[in-house]
Amino acid sequence: MSDTVILESDRAPGDAPHPRETENLVGQEKAEQEFLNACAGGRLHHAWLITGPKGVGKATLAWRIARFLLTSPAVGDAGLFDAEAKPEDLSSDPRHPAAIRMRALSEPGLLLLRRAWDSERGRLKSVITVDEVRRLRNFFSLSVADGGRRVVIVDSVDEMNVNAANALLKVLEEPPSDTFLLLVCHQPARLLPTILSRCRTLRCRTLGPDEMREALGAAGVDIGDESDALTALADGSVGAATRLAALDGLALYAGIVAVFKAGLDRPRALELAESAAGPRNADRLDLLLELFEIFLARLARSGISGPPTPEAAPGEARLFAKIAPNEAASRDWADLSQSLGARARHGQMVNLDPASLIIDIVLAINKTAARQAA
Repeated sequence: MSDTVILESDRAPGDAPHPRETENLVGQEKAEQEFLNACAGGRLHHAWLITGPKGVGKATLAWRIARFLLTSPAVGDAGLFDAEAKPEDLSSDPRHPAAIRMRALSEPGLLLLRRAWDSERGRLKSVITVDEVRRLRNFFSLSVADGGRRVVIVDSVDEMNVNAANALLKVLEEPPSDTFLLLVCHQPARLLPTILSRCRTLRCRTLGPDEMREALGAAGVDIGDESDALTALADGSVGAATRLAALDGLALYAGIVAVFKAGLDRPRALELAESAAGPRNADRLDLLLELFEIFLARLARSGISGPPTPEAAPGEARLFAKIAPNEAASRDWADLSQSLGARARHGQMVNLDPASLIIDIVLAINKTAARQAA
């Protein structure tokens, strides 16, 4: 993997292409049509909040919109194009000079704001800082590109700290002419209400199993014979499936299920905990904590809708039928999911020993599982 890939906070793990390198978008036709209708009707808002779960194509949609805007000629104030010539989707010619420059991140009409590289600590910053947002000042001072448009992509706006969010708000309040801001957002509830009020929302949905397979195939992700389990565990998110495939997430989830299949398997639990210990295993720890959240969420749903089909790990359905037999059990698992999520976040903030953190989670789950099984 090249240094360029490592430095990109908005690139998924593994060999999947970056959103700017992805030409096709699966499953988000409704959002595309909503944007095209706004273009045709002369209602092209200056700021768009692109929302939805992680990994369903929000960033890819943002880049498709940006390419469309920067490769389409201006036709006046009535709309971006004549209603009779309205395109069917946001496809653009990949050979267009602006599209080629965008893939190389050298297009003068485009600015990408994302978490930057911290050269002092040798890692990506945890937030988008105000220094990144201040780059807008220089960007807006440059002469406009062909077509007279500028496009800003923020991926993701959830990752801005308070100062960065306030700086962005000033731009949203007084946007330069012919400038469009595309804000990728996973959790709109975390944003300032004043930011929300100045944006028009495009909602992206989770994908179905067939759409997941199509999108993963287009991204070059080899899911082999485990496609059903992978799509079930990813819950409609191509990004999540890509990450799981790259980091061997299916085997890790199977390990979680195996810990509880026949009562608490203490040796397995210890092996699982120790596998996430140490600074070199930080990514594994993050994924393991996410998988525990998924495990608890699937348990909570199982008590209402029955054991999951298809299984995401061998023995999952039988285990869930035993420890999540009814709606009352679902409430218990949902409550535990909330409390363990808070404990896990606190444990990471105070740098709790990863192995101890995992063991604490395992014991809490086992306590509730024993009560439900009884």
